[in-house]
Amino acid sequence: MNKNNAIIATHPSIVTIRGDDAFDANGNPVTYDEAAVQAYIAANAYKTLRQYPPIGDQLDALFRAGVFPPEMAAQLQAVKDAHPKSA
Repeated sequence: MNKNNAIIATHPSIVTIRGDDAFDANGNPVTYDEAAVQAYIAANAYKTLRQYPPIGDQLDALFRAGVFPPEMAAQLQAVKDAHPKSA
């Protein structure tokens, strides 16, 4: 979570940020609450840290492990056979 996103999330009237200065839709300066911004960043930090592998990789791992029902495994294998990865 970057600071600009946190400022906009916690202060909906802000539409533009230049450096540490924030502005509303009319270009008027807007003062924002730095403590609220930092609290928002801290509360949402896990979202940046908790990145899972792409869903395609997760599904491929499940396919390779053989945990799909036979019908789904057959459909997936048909796609893999029809469109093999290039070397």
